Amino acid sequence: MKHRERVLTALQHEEPDRCPMQISFTPEFAAWLRKDMRLTDADVHNPHGGGNTYVIERALDEDLLLTSVGWANSYYATETYSTDGLTYTDEWGITWRNSPYQTKFGQGSYTEIIGHPLADDQAISSYCPPDPNRPELYTEAERVIKTYKDEYWIVGVTVTTIFETAWALRGYQQTLLDFALDPDLIETLFDIPFHYHLTAAKKLVELGVDMIWCGDDIGAQTMMLISPETWRKHFKPRMATFISTLKNINPELKVAYHSDGNIAPIIPELIEIGLDVLNPIQPRSMDPAEIARKYGDKLCFWGSIDEQYTLPYGSPAEVEAEVVSRLKTLGKNGGLILGPTHHVQLDTPLENFWAMVKTITNTPYSISRQ
Repeated sequence: MKHRERVLTALQHEEPDRCPMQISFTPEFAAWLRKDMRLTDADVHNPHGGGNTYVIERALDEDLLLTSVGWANSYYATETYSTDGLTYTDEWGITWRNSPYQTKFGQGSYTEIIGHPLADDQAISSYCPPDPNRPELYTEAERVIKTYKDEYWIVGVTVTTIFETAWALRGYQQTLLDFALDPDLIETLFDIPFHYHLTAAKKLVELGVDMIWCGDDIGAQTMMLISPETWRKHFKPRMATFISTLKNINPELKVAYHSDGNIAPIIPELIEIGLDVLNPIQPRSMDPAEIARKYGDKLCFWGSIDEQYTLPYGSPAEVEAEVVSRLKTLGKNGGLILGPTHHVQLDTPLENFWAMVKTITNTPYSISRQ
């Protein structure tokens, strides 16, 4: 099967030859993997797809390629670093700091937000966000679609669609207070990233992507970060508009929604507003087998390989067993794209990474019926 045919077959709840696979990596892990694979032409790597040459993904025999437009591209910005090399301010006015971390496989860095341009109430009404209509934002997507769509399933990424961009602009604690103290202000705040990412998603659909990947981290380890009632009031109507608008442009489009953590209370309502694919099914927050039992006939799933224990701390045998388990639960009767629940990080042993890749690519989908 071609990669795109494999994905489409799975998303139609039919069995492809093997399970589709999508894996992304932090820049540090990508550099380590590139060296291990002896790749010499894969210098550019952005896990969100911006500017990525896809050499690693294609060498791994992945099935989906991601191309991103939106605030999430700021996570790994490098061209705007200040002269100290430690902080930068993105085009939204949000200030970041690089924070190093150490693993037994080397040192990497995360980016942390340290400055919020809309912390002051008065700044919101006069704030001018970046222009999502700039043609240069879509040059990369045009290249990816033109070069790879015949072979690969192309995903337009507009994650951090509302909540994450909003609290990055405003401040996390203040945004939570706003839910209770100033609901009118928070509606104005949420409209800023919502309209930006909807405009970007519409343009990506018009260009010809096969799927839009949207969403926000609204789940904590064991429960939602906000109540289901709050989600219904502030986010559900916007996400319903987001999905219906895109599907009016292309009824064949698939829409995936991302949230880490436990968002079990709102899954039926995501289905109600037209969601096709749920990502990433974090197994230490929600039981994949239970999610499959309840919603496997209505949803497809993407992710599900544990990044909290199995990949970084388990054995290759445990990784292999988890892949097979997901095929037999989430993947029963098709409907699954396998991959880790987050970018693979520098704490993951290469032997575990290769156990995941080889088990996915070498296991026929028919095992899901056993």
